[in-house]
Amino acid sequence: MLNVLGPKYSLCDGLSRRTALQIGGLAMGGMALPQLLQAEQAAGLSKNNKGIIMIFLPGGPPHQDMWDLKVDAPAEIRGEFSPISTNVPGIEICELFPLLAQQADKYAIIRSIEGATGAHFAFQCLTGNTDRQQPPGGWPSLGSVVSKVYGPKDPAVPPFVGLSPKTGHAPWGDPGQSGFLGVAHAPFQPNGQGMSDMTLNGISADRLGDRKKVLAALDTFRRQADASGMMEGMDAFAQQAFGILTSSKLADALDVEKEPVAVRDRYGRGTTKLQADGGPKLLDHFLVARRLIETGVRCVTLCFSRWDWHGGNFKRGREDMPMLDQALSALLEDLEQRSMLDDVTVVVWGEFGRTPKINSTAGRDHWPRVSCGLLAGGGMRTGQVIGATNRLGEYAQDRPVHFQEVFATLYKNLGIDVDTLTLPDLQGRPRFLVDHNTYRPLPELV
Repeated sequence: MLNVLGPKYSLCDGLSRRTALQIGGLAMGGMALPQLLQAEQAAGLSKNNKGIIMIFLPGGPPHQDMWDLKVDAPAEIRGEFSPISTNVPGIEICELFPLLAQQADKYAIIRSIEGATGAHFAFQCLTGNTDRQQPPGGWPSLGSVVSKVYGPKDPAVPPFVGLSPKTGHAPWGDPGQSGFLGVAHAPFQPNGQGMSDMTLNGISADRLGDRKKVLAALDTFRRQADASGMMEGMDAFAQQAFGILTSSKLADALDVEKEPVAVRDRYGRGTTKLQADGGPKLLDHFLVARRLIETGVRCVTLCFSRWDWHGGNFKRGREDMPMLDQALSALLEDLEQRSMLDDVTVVVWGEFGRTPKINSTAGRDHWPRVSCGLLAGGGMRTGQVIGATNRLGEYAQDRPVHFQEVFATLYKNLGIDVDTLTLPDLQGRPRFLVDHNTYRPLPELV
């Protein structure tokens, strides 16, 4: 197993984070990648070309400074930003999003998301559920479900890729746990620091072939002694792992240098610098996400920056919002130009909102009572706003939307019927993906 560690950074909960890359495990006894890529035979392959890109804004983005400005509120709530008109009459967003303002017809804004637990935890945004009273094994993330249901489009391309740093029980771009679906459906995590090792892990094709022979020889006795037939199945999973390591498809998709300079400039370069109070601002990841989906990945998750702005909310907003504006607008434009937007759903959100009242350090604190999100593509009816908060942005006044309603919509866009599909937990009990008796796909969008 190869571990490539990156820099540390933290959120307001005080827990340190470190990026990490794990590739392979092709030495004796190390079968991490085959286990990661193992897809049960029942799932099989699918010609479904639907995809999803989830952009997580860790820390809790300020809803009233982005998509739901309160111009009639008192100054201590209203803040420093002004709204601007979009290309959809009647819809206004923050002035720091001029590029997105010209593409409002491509997305829908949800201003009334409810049900957040208030913890710095990406769990709800990645699974649609809370981390309380989980089934045996835990709830799987959306990408893991897609991996389980559809499997890979191409043996050389994993169905689920997490571009975000792996952080464990923390919000910081955790690409999503596989839960009761197991490690076979966990996200493949390339993280740019190890990209040069993606294809052959630093060894030649001949040496890789030799290792493959050694593994086969070592497995002979175990296979002969195995009455369950599991070792027989491992051959296929190991073959898929070797397929990824010997194919250039995934490595090529991760290499943004292959894109024209004009395209890279359109997305923006961002910065890899991590400050004590900041997170990765990798605008290249927006472009990588498109390249991965185009290559055959079904679900890509990524995170952008850190939005836990207890202080300096407006200063940080002037730094980060224009970068998000550039990269997200470029992604939507790029997907449309490539005729991919109807098949690819883009979701942008964070774990909760921020307090209406600005604190003494010009920041906004945690506010789980209501938050916002943006949904684009996927063949949805876009160019609209769903829900509304009250005059002070404190709570959902009209059309409250639950996390599970958003997930029911995402699954529908992917061709998954939440009314009928169940997946067994670790005790064999069938589990629905959402509480379909209570929460349905958003009728405004589908």
